[in-house]
Amino acid sequence: MVDALRDLHRRGTFSERGYRSPTGALSDLLGWERFEARRRVIAAEHVCEEIGLDGTALPARLPATATVFASGEAALRHVEVIARLLDGGPARRLDPETWAGAEVQLAAKAAISTPSELHTWGTQLLELLDQDGAEPDDTPPAQLNELRLSRFRTRPGGKLSGRYDDAALFDAIAAAVDAGAAPRDADDQRSAAERQAEALAEVCAQVLSRGRLPETGGRRPQLTVTVRLEDLERRAASASLEFGGQLTPQTLRQLACDAAVIPVVLDGTGVPLDIGRLSRTVPDGLRRAVTVRDRGCAFPGCDRPPSWCDIHHVREWQHGGPTSLGNLVMLCTVHHRLIHHSHWEVRMVDGLPEFLPPSWIDRSRTPRRNHPRSCSPWGDTGPLPLPVRPLA
Repeated sequence: MVDALRDLHRRGTFSERGYRSPTGALSDLLGWERFEARRRVIAAEHVCEEIGLDGTALPARLPATATVFASGEAALRHVEVIARLLDGGPARRLDPETWAGAEVQLAAKAAISTPSELHTWGTQLLELLDQDGAEPDDTPPAQLNELRLSRFRTRPGGKLSGRYDDAALFDAIAAAVDAGAAPRDADDQRSAAERQAEALAEVCAQVLSRGRLPETGGRRPQLTVTVRLEDLERRAASASLEFGGQLTPQTLRQLACDAAVIPVVLDGTGVPLDIGRLSRTVPDGLRRAVTVRDRGCAFPGCDRPPSWCDIHHVREWQHGGPTSLGNLVMLCTVHHRLIHHSHWEVRMVDGLPEFLPPSWIDRSRTPRRNHPRSCSPWGDTGPLPLPVRPLA
């Protein structure tokens, strides 16, 4: 299986079908979780022979590991552990000869250890071999400011986790939360954590209601498309973006599915002939209706919230597809690109979107739908009551 995967990746089979990496293709083809697919991709990259530019066979990146894997003494998880250990900081500081010797020792240990035991032992081995560690660095560490929002998969709501090394940013957030986190009265039995959580939500709600966000925070992207007159006459066969450069027809159609578009038409010498007015492909009210129905990316298995998604015309607008609820579906960026650049198809049945996989994934092309889910607490719809979508 690993050899076949490496061969398919080397031939570009997955990229020809619209996938940027084999991981996503394997996940859709075999119904694997992404970590399972990624584990096999890592094995294919490290224990299979390489092919040079002149067509000659080259040894695997981890030759000793390839040997014990081929003999069945090491499993996929062992290969993943060894690959990650030898790609870490301590291993990268070793000279090539010491690095190769460490790989031999790890491969031998894999035959008699569980993956967890191998990871612990390998970490100690590399620390021993890299006794000097990284070179001293007197420069102050870079400040890290990050905030993660994740939705619960099995129930409504989600959680926030963050870190702010910048004292000013943290103080601004703390001051806003503290202002609303005081007990309401003597009978307020909420804990400090509960009061702070509700105070943060109230601050965000006030900002949204008063419209003080930057314009791009409350509207879909604005797209300035530069197109030649002859291309326009051929129904926008190609165009270019202000910063991104030339677009393929597929990418142009993907970007234009859900954006505010300003067309700039050029003559053959590059002189602008006309600069159109700003027009919206999907009006805000209609986008909200699609959001209420789909509640995020409608692609099977995807859980991206509405704020991360675009609106896609099931029947393309340039081919006469109407901008109506029955012809629109919500897709995240990854799956929007997949629909435009691969053989996945989407159609509307009984007012709901369903997806047909390519025949190389499912010969019968059995339609698939996303499972019903609750609306994201930070999605576009707010706390609207949403109908339950039936299972496929």
